[in-house]
Amino acid sequence: MLKRALSFLLVSALLLPLLASCQQSPASDVNDAVWWKDAIFYQIFVRSFADSNGDGKGDFKGLTAKLDYLNDGKPETQTDLGVTALWLMPIHPSPTIHGYDVMDYRDVNPDYGTLDDFKLFLSEAHKRGIHVIMDFVINHTSIQHPWFVASASGDPAYRDYYVWSNEKLDYQGPWGQQVWYGKGDAYYYAVFDPNMPDLNYRNPAVTGEVEKIARYWVEEIGIDGFRVDGAKHLLEDGKVQVNTPETHAWFKEFHALTQSWQLKDWQPAQKPLTVGEVWDASDIIAPFVTNSELDLVFNFDLAGSILSGVKFNDAIAVGHAYTKQAAIFGQSPYAAFLSNHDMVRVMSNLSGDARKARGAAAILLTGPGVPFVYYGEEIGMSGSGPDINYRLPMQWSSEKGAGFSSATPWRDPYPDFDLVNVAAQTGDPKSLLSLYRDLIRVRGQHYALRTGQYIEVSANNSSVYAALRLAEKESILVLINLGAEPVDQPQLSWAASPLKGSYTLSALLGSGKFNKLKVDEKGGAANFQPLEQLPAGEVLILHLK
Repeated sequence: MLKRALSFLLVSALLLPLLASCQQSPASDVNDAVWWKDAIFYQIFVRSFADSNGDGKGDFKGLTAKLDYLNDGKPETQTDLGVTALWLMPIHPSPTIHGYDVMDYRDVNPDYGTLDDFKLFLSEAHKRGIHVIMDFVINHTSIQHPWFVASASGDPAYRDYYVWSNEKLDYQGPWGQQVWYGKGDAYYYAVFDPNMPDLNYRNPAVTGEVEKIARYWVEEIGIDGFRVDGAKHLLEDGKVQVNTPETHAWFKEFHALTQSWQLKDWQPAQKPLTVGEVWDASDIIAPFVTNSELDLVFNFDLAGSILSGVKFNDAIAVGHAYTKQAAIFGQSPYAAFLSNHDMVRVMSNLSGDARKARGAAAILLTGPGVPFVYYGEEIGMSGSGPDINYRLPMQWSSEKGAGFSSATPWRDPYPDFDLVNVAAQTGDPKSLLSLYRDLIRVRGQHYALRTGQYIEVSANNSSVYAALRLAEKESILVLINLGAEPVDQPQLSWAASPLKGSYTLSALLGSGKFNKLKVDEKGGAANFQPLEQLPAGEVLILHLK
């Protein structure tokens, strides 16, 4: 059963004193209003996931057919990935492939099917215990959206739906880009692209429209929450175009509103999730959650630290990064991840090193935060260069079209699909896919890994990543050798913890003969040797009893 331990204080010389919120809860957090705290998310670009009708494009029916791969809803099986929530990238009608320029917020992209197809997918996901959130692109619309067409024509009912100026202002955007574009005898503001004009949230009518749209998807359609794109750009104050006080105030009101709603298909009452894309430093993004403006924000600093540490076999840097995030966020949660649709894929970032990819996965799925896994990451899909290369078709098999489509895919899969695919890795206990399945299963079964306190552990070898994850009634030690060589007689140290007395170590993941742990009066340990040798690339999750 999934549990969340009662809050208690943990002290470590390597960690600022922090209060951990670890309240016990049932195996499936569906009965909890904040269900997402125990969830493991999987990000999907529908166009690239599975094609059901042979037109070369992924669709809702294809996605529905693959739900059992993601989670078959049967706890006794171990052949599914085991994720418990999905984030769908934009699903609305759009003139572009990426979909981040919405033409109609109340409908779905016809390339993906009909609204009824989407409702069926949602129903089947919910039957399996899978929550679904959707991209909520509300900073801007498509230039083809009826609101903008009316606004640009001078319709007084819609003119102030967007940001207009009678003269072209001379300042540039946050990364030095042009942001003012001519239309007729005036200029409109568009921070991302001239085809994506920014909405004007100083107009209460715009806020009203967006709130009604959000309510429609939650209460009528049954979606479970929103990933808010470009959240830090929502309200500008002249040349100050990111993270303005007005933006924070808007999200605080919006969050309070969404928390008054109830998810449609879950009982007892659950609340929708809001997770924000605020691509910035951790100390800048943290107020969005510490001030109850969003439930989660994506932790870009942490993602960079994990991948950099893994790339250079620097476990110390990874441990320090987690400690830093704990000091910044305190008890407030964040979304942890390794890559997404705007970033070079993990395997390409790590130069195709499967051992390093395994280490990165293990750190993510044993660490604090609510984890998000980008589709294909679990099999080691590659992708670098233009953004479109990060969003190539899912590699299901070595068949033509990578098993994604019976026709020519909308985009060629990565050339290695004949070797790197789900079919090739299924049934291989040493594959990256098997590791992801095992990590997700163990995380789902042990609340200390999901919500327990994190205590940084030092090792006598910089390639050895070690951490304690502690909850009131569960204690876990994580050991990962990031290096290419075995580490003989690894020794671990930490100054203090709530641990008391002696503990026997048993493997939840991995195997070996382990020594007994005895902590000092402060719950610390000095030069503790858990086993004789830690093999290269080894991932151990050890239960302390």
